[in-house]
Amino acid sequence: MLSRKYRYLIALAQERHFGRAAASCHVSPSTLSAAIRDLEAELGLAVVERGQAFSGFTSEGLAVLDYARRMTAVESDFRLHLTQRGAGLSGRLRLGVIPTALTVVAALSAELARKHPQLTLEILSLNTDAILRRVQSFEVDGGIVYTESSKAAELDFVPIWHEQHVLIAGARTPAWGLRTITWAEAGQLPLCLLTPDMQNRKTINRVFDGLGLCPQPAVETNSIVSMLAHVASGSWCSILPRSVLDNIGIPQGVNVVTLEQPLVSWQTGLVTLARKPRPVAVEALIAAAQILGAD
Repeated sequence: MLSRKYRYLIALAQERHFGRAAASCHVSPSTLSAAIRDLEAELGLAVVERGQAFSGFTSEGLAVLDYARRMTAVESDFRLHLTQRGAGLSGRLRLGVIPTALTVVAALSAELARKHPQLTLEILSLNTDAILRRVQSFEVDGGIVYTESSKAAELDFVPIWHEQHVLIAGARTPAWGLRTITWAEAGQLPLCLLTPDMQNRKTINRVFDGLGLCPQPAVETNSIVSMLAHVASGSWCSILPRSVLDNIGIPQGVNVVTLEQPLVSWQTGLVTLARKPRPVAVEALIAAAQILGAD
């Protein structure tokens, strides 16, 4: 099985700090540092850039890190394969999810649990760039992203949901009591939107760009919960997928308004690394996504 030295290296890449990496591995910082020095001696090359604090990996170190991540994935796949031969598929799957899909992903979790009750699904709220980076570095097994984010040749994509966006309005805003509103009119409102690095915000910006508009939000946040709370307080409006409200309900003090002119929708789904053979747990995840996508 994979040497602990390589596991320490992966932890250092994740934490970017010797102390935190050591804590995550349940060892002392001196133990972790000594193990990495031993690894460098075995390989005959420098892996970590030396300094008073961690500052990154050498080019050779990045190659070693890539090897360690690949071998960790292979070992995990092998262990899952062995468990499947016994009492059924068990283990842990890691799934990165864009914030606007955190509510609908419960349907995927339920479908997976129905078929494989011993499999644990770990869900991480991440932006699209982080999801794609972690999928490609074997740090997560899959991700929920928008279709347009999954075009790279090394990725596989299973479409699952189509989502339409709505405006939600606080009680003291001009949109309170409305049933429909145009995108152009929505752009004139006091808006609370996701931060510009979020893919959902980018899709919203593209709609406004197509109308020749560039609204300036009064509040930006990377949290759907924070966005809903701001709107419910009465002073702001926001734009989000209707599916968020379908799954968690409409907060008190929030008016839902249909967006039109234009009518637009986006597709989200499961992205995984394109590799053959696939890990058995990833195959199970893809099968669950395909069932949902066919409904």
